[in-house]
Amino acid sequence: MMNGSTGRRTGGRGRVRAASAALCLLAGALTATAVGASPTAALTPPVAITADDLTTWQTNGIVWSMAARDGVVYAGGTFSTLRPPEAAPGTGEQPAVNFAAFDAATGAPTDCSLSFTVSSGTATVRSLALSPDGRTLYAGGQFGAVNGVGVSNIAAIDTATCTPREDFKISVSATVRTLAVTAGTVYLGGDFNSVGGQVRNKFAAVTTGASLLPFTANADEVARALEVTPDGRRVVLGGDFFRINGVSSHALAVVDATTGAVAKSYPGFISNNSTVQDLTSDATGFYTANEGTGGGVFDGRIAVDLDDFEQRWRDTCLGATQAVLVHSGVLYSGSHAHDCSSMGAFPDQQRKHLLAQSVDEPKLLPWFPDTNDGIGEPVGPRVMSQTDSGGRHYLWVGGEFTTVNGSPQQGLTRFADGPDTGAPWVPNVSLSTLDPGRIEVNWQSSFDTDDGELTYRIYKDGSNTPIHTTTGSSVFWNRPELSWTDTDVAPGETHSYRITASDGANTSAKSTVQSATVQSVSESYAARVRADGASLYWRYDEGGATFAHDSSGERNNGFLRNGPAYRQTPAAVAGPSTAIGFNGSDEYAYSNRQHAQPTRFSVETWIRTTTTRGGKIIGFGNMTQQNSTRDDKHVYMRNDGRLVFGVNSAGARTVATSAAYNDGAWHHVVATQGTWGMSLYVDGQLRASNILVSGNENYPGYWRVGGDSLSGWPNRPTSDFFAGQIDETAVYPTALSASQVNAHYALRKG
Repeated sequence: MMNGSTGRRTGGRGRVRAASAALCLLAGALTATAVGASPTAALTPPVAITADDLTTWQTNGIVWSMAARDGVVYAGGTFSTLRPPEAAPGTGEQPAVNFAAFDAATGAPTDCSLSFTVSSGTATVRSLALSPDGRTLYAGGQFGAVNGVGVSNIAAIDTATCTPREDFKISVSATVRTLAVTAGTVYLGGDFNSVGGQVRNKFAAVTTGASLLPFTANADEVARALEVTPDGRRVVLGGDFFRINGVSSHALAVVDATTGAVAKSYPGFISNNSTVQDLTSDATGFYTANEGTGGGVFDGRIAVDLDDFEQRWRDTCLGATQAVLVHSGVLYSGSHAHDCSSMGAFPDQQRKHLLAQSVDEPKLLPWFPDTNDGIGEPVGPRVMSQTDSGGRHYLWVGGEFTTVNGSPQQGLTRFADGPDTGAPWVPNVSLSTLDPGRIEVNWQSSFDTDDGELTYRIYKDGSNTPIHTTTGSSVFWNRPELSWTDTDVAPGETHSYRITASDGANTSAKSTVQSATVQSVSESYAARVRADGASLYWRYDEGGATFAHDSSGERNNGFLRNGPAYRQTPAAVAGPSTAIGFNGSDEYAYSNRQHAQPTRFSVETWIRTTTTRGGKIIGFGNMTQQNSTRDDKHVYMRNDGRLVFGVNSAGARTVATSAAYNDGAWHHVVATQGTWGMSLYVDGQLRASNILVSGNENYPGYWRVGGDSLSGWPNRPTSDFFAGQIDETAVYPTALSASQVNAHYALRKG
């Protein structure tokens, strides 16, 4: 599914604004800098393409292949019509039988019209590649005629006249899926076993005059990708195969460009249940797009150095990669990545379809436009290509998708190197007055789809001049909180604050006004929680949005998911604080930060409920956007109101209370595990324990409040989610003592 030496596979539309609730809850790692820090740039280098999609004509089917040069983009696939941008299916359509050409700068079709057809079955154009001089466009796929001129799964098009070349005809026995072109040679790969009446299994080469060449690289399974190295001496092969010319080499091989002899094999390099779907290269290396199924699958991308054909790096994200393209030192890719936790990025969640990373390392860069899965298999993007026009660079994406950045757009989209027009999200703000004589302004770091470095400005008491400015970097799955403390205040005074986020070119609206009154003394309960070493402390005093401020000082903020009920009163503890309410069906909170297994810990929270369906109150799990597949270190309520504390230690190990606590009153719940085993306290008293269980399951995870999976746990309640109010949640890296627990409970009235 390659497109040739002059243009990578390509495709584009706009920025994900508040389109996706899931993404709204995702985040970015911010590190605050000093007041007066220099403003950020609109794009964070080395990213050079905005995430803002441009208006582009659409197809009514799948775009499988693209090639681009000199401001023209050619697209092939399985479709029959084009329609204008934003037009609904069936509106303003014009015929385009499996092929169309577009102005790269406007997104509109050109007057080049070709019809790829077949006498029986469904015709499709699976690969397009341009000759180095741009005069000839080669097309491969499953078709028997182009504009009525008979061909056999491969054709050459004169780009000046947009007509098929009748001097280029050779019989290919089955579908052509990939093409690569040099000045004198056309390399092809696919499902075929003969070309020009001669045996050629899956790969072959012909002259630009359509004469079969001696090049022989016989494969035992389907060919999907080709890439000629920049020096023209080698050809990189990709596909499903396990052997090339009898040499063991699964999915990837490097062969001599003249003979097809294997120059570099890769036995065991890629898992047997994974394949190479696409290849691209730059001056120093080539890059693979991998897809697979089953356990131990490899779905990511690999960078290979051209000097020795050895691996430079490997990306282990899960979610089949279909297309890769290099621009200005960045590898852009189309996939449906859903789990990049193995690389320290986002855990398993909703799919992301467009990603970027440096050609030097696999770390994901801040570039996150998105599509949906769309039609077909479905997998979203299938192909990428690029070209310059009018002094701007355009990246095109084609595939199965039917939306781009949350808006309807089918089959095609495009992006450019500017201007960046999308503002960051409005920051979520929370004020804290725990320390006398000051107001702490906390906010959940914002998110921008193509800008990792953002500038924040704080405005006080309605002023239009910021009182504080700071910058930080962010990506969508990790948005830790930032904080600034206002000491120019006095006890009894009330002050208000608003914050904006800017990418250097675009600035968000100001956040909703938040006000707080300066206290003269510390709140005794909160002071004791912090003094006893809480590493996470959520008080739930926010008025809305998705932010749970961490009062522990560790910046271990949380995400409030699916809109729980804010500012519930009366709260569990005396003072100006409020509680939060969860609906028992889909509302919960999770920690922004992933944590290693805690070998010793305490979880503490207050609950109030009358539910008879039970649910998880607090726990540790490996996922954030869906129910975890690994979960323990939790407290849950049974249908009868009894509380259970459980860990996984060679199986489920639980202790439970004898009394029920679904009586509509506030109850203080603490679960600890340490050297002396498991202990469960309620209302300051030890209610259940097991001194023999001092271990728990080892996996990285997130603290979750209000709901998560309870599959397989004893006396599993009807609901995994808790219906009721929760307040003053804290997590400690130690096992609290009985006297500490009792002291916390005693301070509930201040």
